[in-house]
Amino acid sequence: MRFEIMRLDDAGAAIDSTVVDAASVNGIVQQAAATGQRLYIRPAEAAS
Repeated sequence: MRFEIMRLDDAGAAIDSTVVDAASVNGIVQQAAATGQRLYIRPAEAAS
C-alpha cells in the first residue's frame, strides 16, 4: 500500500507532498516528531 504524505506549515497549508510505500511511513513520522513538523497522511490513489 502507498501513502501520500504532505508536510504542513504553521497555518495548516501543504508545503509539499510525496508518495511512499507503507514501510517508509514510520521513519518519516519519527523524523517529523523529532523536529516538530506537522504531517497529513492519507492513502494514495491507486494507479490505473
